[in-house]
Amino acid sequence: MRRPKGIKTKKSVAKRFKISAKGKVFARHSGMRHLLSGKSSKRRRRLGKEFELSPRDVYKIKACLPTSH
Repeated sequence: MRRPKGIKTKKSVAKRFKISAKGKVFARHSGMRHLLSGKSSKRRRRLGKEFELSPRDVYKIKACLPTSH
């Protein structure tokens, strides 16, 4: 996708997603804000780690972060 000159970074996207040196996009799991006592320790550990987005979502995220790739 061609990006116009002077396009601004979507700051809401920049705060939620991280792009690795190889171009992978990582995000945080949802469900870690409240009601944690009802979740198992295994589930809480898994939710606390970042995960890699699918290729379909990566395209949309990178379009919002023009200077990061």
